[in-house]
Formats: sequence, C-alpha cells, structure tokens
Amino acid sequence: MFATVGRALAGRGHRVTLLVNEGAEHEFDAGLPVQPVEGTDKRQLDNIIHRASRPRGPFGILRTVHDGAVLTNAFCQHAPKYLRSLGVDAILGDQMEPAAGLLARHLDLPLLSIACALPVERDDGIPLPFLSWPYDPSLEGARRNKGGERVARLLLTEQRRMIRRWARRMGLQNPVEDLQACMSETATIAQTTSAFDFPRLRSKDRLYPVGPLRSDDKAEELPFAVDPGKPFIFMSLGTLQGHRHRLFRAAAIACQQLDVQLLVAHCGGLSKQQEYALGATWVTSFAPQRAVLKRADVCITHGGLNTVMDALEFATPLLVLPIAFDQPGVSARVLYHDVGLRLSPIYVTVAKMKKAIRTLLADKGYVDRAGEVGRSIAAAGGLQKALDIIEAKVGQEASLGSGGARKPASAEN
Repeated sequence: MFATVGRALAGRGHRVTLLVNEGAEHEFDAGLPVQPVEGTDKRQLDNIIHRASRPRGPFGILRTVHDGAVLTNAFCQHAPKYLRSLGVDAILGDQMEPAAGLLARHLDLPLLSIACALPVERDDGIPLPFLSWPYDPSLEGARRNKGGERVARLLLTEQRRMIRRWARRMGLQNPVEDLQACMSETATIAQTTSAFDFPRLRSKDRLYPVGPLRSDDKAEELPFAVDPGKPFIFMSLGTLQGHRHRLFRAAAIACQQLDVQLLVAHCGGLSKQQEYALGATWVTSFAPQRAVLKRADVCITHGGLNTVMDALEFATPLLVLPIAFDQPGVSARVLYHDVGLRLSPIYVTVAKMKKAIRTLLADKGYVDRAGEVGRSIAAAGGLQKALDIIEAKVGQEASLGSGGARKPASAEN
C-alpha cells in the first residue's frame, strides 16, 4: 500500500524513498528507492511474521508487542541518519509504528499517518479495533470501552516504555508516552469509509476516510469457468492465515452439501496434499481478488480490511471469521451495517457454516445493504484524494516553520 502511494506521489513529481526494516527490502518491487534500516535481518522478520500469523491468547499478544518494540527500536536507533542524508521534507508513517511520530518530532518534520487497517484514534463510543464489541455510544458503552483501553494499556506496557525511553533520548520537549501521542496531529488517511465505520465524534477533524489506496490497474479476467446456474462462493483468509486447513475444509463440506461452487485462495498456506484433500470446486494459491469478488455471491473472509472493502464495492455479502489484529473490529462493523454474518473461527462447524451461507444466499437484503456501503467507496476518493490531502497538509505544516509553532503532542493516560 505504501509502495502504491509512493509511486503515485512520484508520478506527481515528488521524491519518494521507502524506509523499511532491514530484511524486508526484498518484499518491495515498487520502482522506488528502498532504504533498509539496520537492526534486524530477514530471518528475524520471517520469525516475527510467523508468530503474528499464529496468535494465542494474552501471551501471544505480549509476544507481538515485544516483536513490534524490536522493530521500533531499530528504526529509532538507525533511521535518523538516513532521513538526514536523504533530505526528507515530510514523513508518511504507518500509524501503528510509533517510530514514525518519534522521528518526525525529533527531526522537526511534518508527519501524516496512514491507517493501513482500521484507524486507532480514540473515540468514547468506539471500541478498540482488536475487539469485536458492538458500537454503543451510551454511558455504559463508554465505560466498557474505557475498561478495554485499560486492559490494552497493560498489554502494551513494553511499547509504552520503549516510546518513553526514545522520547527522552531524543530530547523531546512535549510528552510522548504512548502510540496515540505518536500519531499525526494533522491528518490520518484511512482505507475505510465513513459509511462502513462506526459513527465518530472526537477524531473526525483529523481523520480522512478515503477508502482503499490502490492504483487503477487493468481489469483482470476470472480464470475459472463459473457455472451461472449455481451460487459462487469465494474464500480467502489472507496471506498470514492461509494455513488454516480446518476452516477451509468446513467451508468446502458446507458448500458441497449446499451444492454451491467454492473457490479457495490460500495464499500459499496449504500444501499440494492439503489442496487436494479440501474438496472445494477450485483451490489455488492466489486469485485475481477483485475479478472474483465482482462475480461472487458470498465472500468468506478473516475480516482483513482490504478484502472486506473489495467485497463491499461489488455488493458481495460477507461471512467473517475474525482471527487477529483488527479483524474483530472489522467484523463488528460488518454486523453493525448488516452486510454479512460472523462466526467464531474457534467454534466454527460445518453446520454453522452451512446455515450462515444459506442465510446470506437467501436474503437479498444483504446484497442491497452491501451495495449501499460499496457506493461510498467510489465517493470517498481513494488514492487520488489521499494524494491531494498529503500535498495540502504537508504544505500547511511546512508553512508553519519550526516545531515550536505546532501544537504539542497529546498524551492520554
């Protein structure tokens, strides 16, 4: 996604360099300069990704927080010399990486945050993105959300210590104590839309939901001969969860019993033997997702934001099996807008899968409501709108001059 934004900015005449943790540079073929930042290596990053794909309760969360702190530490320690030598004028940072905010403040550079997943800006009525709780703006709901934030604060202790330590070492004057304080005070560009998000109050002034940040690639063809006389289901659990054979198998059996077509894209997570044993109509590592979703009657997904937004753009109802990260929060929004159903990936059975698929196929209201949300995606502006915001906001920040003219970073305990 950052590569897509970078190429588009370069197309408008800007100089763009991607800074990545060393070991990840081989993942980018963006046609842009890529600067690896030492402190990690490919083996270490592969292990971090492997652990992230297999979350296991609170200890798994603590392990993920530790891994994130390792990456942040490497950026804070080694990135300043590259940012100085490159003559950087502004930083576009993943809002989940606190180093972006720390480095921008340290070097007195404008910062814009990009939310690759659900935005994490605090709002009293909105649960944290990794929670599956429903939207509840009442006093009781706000108390529940505050309780969730207190638990999250405990789980993120190592991250907060890392942020405070680097803020002191960088000599930052204003308090920078947690991830919220490391995000841009000017703008967060989000890959969702207001029509899909929960209603927001506090963070609306700096949150810009522009929809998916993707280029206008040429249309891909559907490489499967789909029978127009039978419903067509697409199932993908993303690149990190494509190894979950049990979930694919439950869907395959349910679709066999319902006599519907099922395409499984496992993103390289299954062996050839597992592919053969699934019993789905088609099984592949990768499929042209947008072409498939344009034709599909239902999408079964882990709840990755990109897949969900693609499905909604084509008015395709969703069956969500949230596993990790912001997927529970995405699934809560699917339920809130009534554009699909949710099943627990832990307790899913063939019978539950079958019932959910039958419901989604039978009730055309899901298609209508998904279409309503989908139309908001084109209206949100996408990549071109994001570029306009970046250019405008960076220009405003630059006109302020030194960091003393900017508002101090806020911190909430």
